[in-house]
Amino acid sequence: MARPSKHDGSKYQRKDGKVLWMVYRDRSGKRIRESTFTEDWQEAQRKLRERHQARDEKVLDIVRKGEQLQFADWVDFFLENYSKPPMRAEKTHEANERVGRYLKEAFGDRSIREISADDIELYLRKRLQARVQIKTRAGVVQKDRLKPATVHQELRVLRRMLNVAVRKKLLKVKGLFRPHYMNWSEQQRIEFRAPEHSRNIIRIITETVCGCTRS
Repeated sequence: MARPSKHDGSKYQRKDGKVLWMVYRDRSGKRIRESTFTEDWQEAQRKLRERHQARDEKVLDIVRKGEQLQFADWVDFFLENYSKPPMRAEKTHEANERVGRYLKEAFGDRSIREISADDIELYLRKRLQARVQIKTRAGVVQKDRLKPATVHQELRVLRRMLNVAVRKKLLKVKGLFRPHYMNWSEQQRIEFRAPEHSRNIIRIITETVCGCTRS
């Protein structure tokens, strides 16, 4: 097996466009050429470094696959392998399937790596404004708005899906940070200053992500 060199990667610009390409070797020594999908030299260099790191950690094929994996396909994979009994209770699986349908409608045709925190926040906003729909013989009847607890549950399912993707090396958590665990009085002050339509989102995020404690 060929031994990869530390200096086996480079970036270049093709004559038919401005986007930078990169070339590097995998662990077998085979040269791989692929687009960095950016015109920025620093961003292209970062992408090349990530390729070298993935190669050295023996997850290059998985990382490249993750960049092309559509979110809808990942939802189906998660439901099949991490949601069904005996992994989870039947009722939990049914709830996950229901949430999965809404998530696929929102993100299904996008790469799993393209979904950002802003996209998730926008999804939560839309769901908090949505109304319960009930099918009747006369058609679909709209009831009251969804309860925050329902949207909260959807966020929990989405987090589990993304956490599994991180463990499988299909997603990479960028950057390190020190979490701040918000207490109840801090949350109240933020809610008091926030627009009314944002308060449910604040409750969901703080209680789900920040581990808010009521003290």
